Amino acid sequence: MPWCDTYAMTQHLAEISRHVADDAHAILIMDQAGWHMSNNLVVPTNITILPLPPKSPELNPVENLWLFMRENWLSNRIFKSYDDIVAHCCDA
Repeated sequence: MPWCDTYAMTQHLAEISRHVADDAHAILIMDQAGWHMSNNLVVPTNITILPLPPKSPELNPVENLWLFMRENWLSNRIFKSYDDIVAHCCDA
């Protein structure tokens, strides 16, 4: 899915839910992107979303990875396709 929206997030949560053990509960720590916190988001009963405070990238280590990738792998390039972008991300 090339879009970050509520539908895609709902599908992602459903996939995670399928892999959570029957006697377990998953807690996902997320930033407050609109598609993470939408009232229309369907969150399975075996998942809890724990939102990070707004404007706190220091609490979200993946932000450092995204910054590195933008600065070193993804900036100032013209990509031929979505698959080309994914390939560059995987190569990083």
